[in-house]
Amino acid sequence: MKKKFTDSGIEIKEVYTISDLPVINCELPGEFPFTRGVQTDMYRGKLWTMRQYAGFSTAEESNKRYHYLLSQGVNGLSVAFDLPTQIGYDSDHPLSEGEVGKVGVAIDSLEDMEALFRGIRLEDITTSMTINATGFILLAFYIALAKKQGADLGKISGTIQNDILKEYAARGTYIYPPKPSMRIITDIFEWCAIEVPKWNTISISGYHIREAGSTAVQEIAFTLSNGKAYVKAAMEKGMDINVFGKRLSFFFNAHNNLFEEVAKFRAARKMWAIIMKDLGATDTRAMMLRFHTQTGGATLTAQQPLNNVTRVAIQTLAAVLGGTQSLHTNGYDEALSLPTEAAAGIALRTQQIVAFESGVPETADPLAGSYFIESLTNEVETNAWKLIATIDAMGGSVAAIEQGFMQDEIARSAYEYQRQIESGEKIIVGVNKFQSDESYTTPGFKIDDSIRQIQIDQITALKAKRDHNKVQQCLQQINNAAMGTLNLMPLVVEAVENYCTLGEISDELRKVFGEYK
Repeated sequence: MKKKFTDSGIEIKEVYTISDLPVINCELPGEFPFTRGVQTDMYRGKLWTMRQYAGFSTAEESNKRYHYLLSQGVNGLSVAFDLPTQIGYDSDHPLSEGEVGKVGVAIDSLEDMEALFRGIRLEDITTSMTINATGFILLAFYIALAKKQGADLGKISGTIQNDILKEYAARGTYIYPPKPSMRIITDIFEWCAIEVPKWNTISISGYHIREAGSTAVQEIAFTLSNGKAYVKAAMEKGMDINVFGKRLSFFFNAHNNLFEEVAKFRAARKMWAIIMKDLGATDTRAMMLRFHTQTGGATLTAQQPLNNVTRVAIQTLAAVLGGTQSLHTNGYDEALSLPTEAAAGIALRTQQIVAFESGVPETADPLAGSYFIESLTNEVETNAWKLIATIDAMGGSVAAIEQGFMQDEIARSAYEYQRQIESGEKIIVGVNKFQSDESYTTPGFKIDDSIRQIQIDQITALKAKRDHNKVQQCLQQINNAAMGTLNLMPLVVEAVENYCTLGEISDELRKVFGEYK
């Protein structure tokens, strides 16, 4: 009989029995090491936060989509930023041409942030911002806006992704070299602990590692290893692991191999609890792995795109059965364009059907005790620890990235996955089997190139009316602080409040830190 394997290459037996269980596990949800979940009652107490990732064109256009999503039952916003915003260029920079507003919303200044959240009270929502190299600037915009709204900063909650290590390993939207990038991240940890104590200061991301072609095992091994690097950097700065540890969150991918994905989430929780305990955490809340999940963008097909509705439903089940704290579901048309409003609506309804019709949330960790799930959780964990040990022997994540280890491992896995599809060993419905000649006329979502001129006009008008001397003073203070050890965050907040632009602040730090090539 032909052998069967998970996507991580773990062999699947024909049948599992009690002899396959590593130990009889009597652990309860909410108990260390949290394999079964971080809350005792999980979704009976509170459902996961239903987020929909959205952002495109101008702040005004994205604001309309946010109001639509909030009206449809979303209880957390998730902001996508365009490429120039992600890599620290204003919309009027020559390198921004052709990219403004395309893969997310263009945010150049506090004025744009004001437009993005017009009519939305920041105290009343949680906001996740998928931003890394310029995460500290976008957080400063958000805090400045909250202050203008008169919000209590002690109640402001949300997350900035702020995970630069995976950018070097898998995604590419870095600006500065690793060491100054890590310094910015620890500055954010330190400042937020005092100023916005409910804010999640980093979302350590396996999502993009998986999108780049990693296996499920590599996704959690590399992500948790990066997490260790951030924790060690913060501790070296004298920060208390029991304080900042509670504000760390994670971001994982959900793919189609349902049981391996559930096992992955369970193993990741257990491993992170052990890692944090070994690093000196004594507060159990600092050992809890809390995570957001997004369904797998790389799994969506342009062929027979309506099939993606089913894929997203399976991935939603994987995330919920695995105990996610928040979830974004992809639109079925995202292999073709940004999601249309109709596709975003179906994606949200998928979460709501699982939440209110499936019965899945009624009990914590419903697959616990399954011979297969428990065995698979153990195998995923064992294989991930081996990878982490290899990275530790190299000197940790920063060294492993600098030596190209993670990049090479991901590339090897991506190649093998594609080889299996092309050879027919792995079947993708509608792509390499069950194709049809039927043509699909899924309406695409297009962004007009005139958006850039709108942004340029706004920047020009802003620069004409702001206090030029105050702007120069703010930028010089940031430059001086970057040369030393002073925390950058209060100076960046002051700069954005005086309408310095994202590009100006990024350029000031480029002068000091240089760019990573």
